[in-house]
Amino acid sequence: MEAKNYIAGIWVGASESSPSINPSNTDDVVGVFPRASAADAERAIAAAKAAFPAWSRSGVQERHDILKRVGDEILARKDELGRLLAREEGKTLAEGIGESARAGQIFLFYAAECVRLAGEKLASVRPKIDVEITREPIGVVGIITPWNFPIAIPAWKIAPALAYGNCVVFKPADLVPAMAHALSEIIVRAGIPPGVFNLVMGRGSVVGEAMLNHADVNAITFTGSVSTGKKVAATCVGGMKKFQLEMGGKNPLVVLDDAELPVAVECAVNGAYFSTGQRCTASSRLIVTAGIHDRFIDALSTRLGQLVIDDAVKAGTHIGPVVDQSQLDQNLSYMEIGRGEGAKVAVGGERLTRGTPGFYMAPALFTEVTPSMRIAREEIFGPVAVALRARDYDEALAMANDTQFGLASGICTTSLRHATHFKRNAEAGMVMVNLPTAGVDYHVPFGGRKQSSYGPREQGRYAAEFYTTVKTAYVLA
Repeated sequence: MEAKNYIAGIWVGASESSPSINPSNTDDVVGVFPRASAADAERAIAAAKAAFPAWSRSGVQERHDILKRVGDEILARKDELGRLLAREEGKTLAEGIGESARAGQIFLFYAAECVRLAGEKLASVRPKIDVEITREPIGVVGIITPWNFPIAIPAWKIAPALAYGNCVVFKPADLVPAMAHALSEIIVRAGIPPGVFNLVMGRGSVVGEAMLNHADVNAITFTGSVSTGKKVAATCVGGMKKFQLEMGGKNPLVVLDDAELPVAVECAVNGAYFSTGQRCTASSRLIVTAGIHDRFIDALSTRLGQLVIDDAVKAGTHIGPVVDQSQLDQNLSYMEIGRGEGAKVAVGGERLTRGTPGFYMAPALFTEVTPSMRIAREEIFGPVAVALRARDYDEALAMANDTQFGLASGICTTSLRHATHFKRNAEAGMVMVNLPTAGVDYHVPFGGRKQSSYGPREQGRYAAEFYTTVKTAYVLA
């Protein structure tokens, strides 16, 4: 497919382009996509600024109807979109369809939010004066998204931005332009007015920099690495922009002696290895108490050996390829780092060969890991988990919290006392009990603590905290 950017209501090409390659079969070119220039980004920003006065004052029914049409089309085409997602990013077909459906549900949720906008009316402490508190859109929102959830994360940023009356300049990750283009086509078909939504595909060093440094961009929402997030933050502070960051994770899954072993194993497999471990919520640290440790490792190793690693769109595949060569190289380098630190590879970690040339890797499990090892502290972002042995619950909780990250934290236990204590004392934005750390609903807040997140939460009604500003008005009765 030959695609274009969407700026000021027009599909436009660019002087540069790049292919999108199927990580399950590198001989398969998904499409060729434009790489926008800084000038293209500036035109998109200007279009968004020009469209903002009318869109910010548009009727809630108009915004509802547009977002509902987007959600309805995504859901109607979830199988087709899911296949494109699996082909471009490497998630399994089932995961791709599930993510596409979630994107549709997100748009439908925020369509309904359009007609649920509310404020407050209070009595002033002064006689005969009323106080009204309302929320208003913040202006032009720059949206920068990662490659690992190429339709869900754009959806949970774009939908609330539009619902609350903002205009959008959307820069997707370089690795997944086909999904961004498909979503943008749906938004355009839904009847979005020119300039309200703009798609600018290209390098972060070009398009992203232009968005970050432009005075007419009022806010930036970013999901990506910690290092880039810190740069986004510093630039936004310098320009007095509002910003929201979702970054890394090194999430713990605590398994206590009293856990149901099959439940704990499935939580670990799902959380640590599905989506090829390429999730910021992946449970990459498995903290297991001494009484169940050896049985858990044996059972998990056996379960990993039963998983099918193959082409993402092939029936029966449990885990697809890593997204590209760079990510595969990083994963394999961490295998060497772990061995060099003295950890033992219980299973996996090698590159795999399949029927098509792709970036295949056997899911890996390290044992005999100590909390100070790099493999226990740094985010690998692949199908690699480490197991740490803890004496008891107290040491397991301390290990779980001993990290610079704080996105998700999980525990497997049949003890109500330990589950309750863990929920209160886990230093994370999201806590799961007897569930995988990865996998959250679309209508509740998403986000973490420490270096995992900064700013208001994403998703659900909490999104209003970022995409709106509060106005207080006084009226003499």
